[in-house]
Amino acid sequence: MTALHEYERLECTGLWRDGPEGQRREVIVSFGDATLVIAETKSGRALTHWSLPAIVRLAGSSLPARFAPAPDADEELEIDDEAMVAAIAKVHRLIEARRPHPGRLRSILLGAGLAAVLGALVFWMPGALVRHTAASLPFTKRQEIGRMALADLTRLTGIPCAAAEGQEALARLHGRLLGPETGGEIFVVPEGVDRSVALPGGIVVLSRSLVEAPDTPEVAAGEVLAADLGVAEADPLVALLGNAGLRATLTLLTTGDLPQRAVAGFGEVALQQPAPALPDKALLDRFASAGVRSSPYAWSRDPSGESVLPLIEADPFRDRTPERPVLDDTDWVALQGICGG
Repeated sequence: MTALHEYERLECTGLWRDGPEGQRREVIVSFGDATLVIAETKSGRALTHWSLPAIVRLAGSSLPARFAPAPDADEELEIDDEAMVAAIAKVHRLIEARRPHPGRLRSILLGAGLAAVLGALVFWMPGALVRHTAASLPFTKRQEIGRMALADLTRLTGIPCAAAEGQEALARLHGRLLGPETGGEIFVVPEGVDRSVALPGGIVVLSRSLVEAPDTPEVAAGEVLAADLGVAEADPLVALLGNAGLRATLTLLTTGDLPQRAVAGFGEVALQQPAPALPDKALLDRFASAGVRSSPYAWSRDPSGESVLPLIEADPFRDRTPERPVLDDTDWVALQGICGG
């Protein structure tokens, strides 16, 4: 979306430099709903964001047009795309047309408008920026941030259990349930986690009770499938960036790096975050596609069976046996001993 309804998307190339002595470089210029985004041409990484209302056109009216983010700014952008230049000019005309005129009523209306804008900046823009940043990150960066979150979480849960044969079994469990091509990892921690925690980058953290107490691996498998499905409902990266704050999110968006200190304290947030409510139909479809019975997971969730009755009665493998076991007996025994007994 853009600031002008006639444009759903508007991009062009331009020449940008970060200071008077800086070398001009070709960039991609994107016209957004509140900012002009200047990004690298090859990687698409954002270099800077200019507020649309604050942009000034430097001397001259011919093409290519030269712009700066503010009257006293050192940065400069040169654009020869007529549509982009016209869009920036239209935004400025709209802003000029809305400038206040003498009169008490207009002053009141202006005050109300400013309050609305400030409210949007305070309450809407941070959330929108977090969601945009989370959606734009490649999976490798999400994995890197997920590892940082796991390191913070271990302050509360202890170091993940690491018996060698158990880790190999966990890797096979991940491949069996989520596929080797999806990336991500499964960890088992000794304490602190009630059932499971989903972290960015496809990381699922399981309580040791899920592998030591049940008779079959289907309970742990069900928890992994539910956690993976829940990420689509509540992206853990959005929660992490919301906790990190606006400055850390802007740093990640503009530089591609998130400071380690920005993740500090997320462990408590992750443990207190309630699991998203998942529709029974979506869960049953997920179990069916993975070839896993849903009833063992359901009974572990509610021993009375009342709140999970659909997952028990509509178990896709209630009257037949899955083609493949979740784990063979050797791997299941190894997984049960991953924390050392």
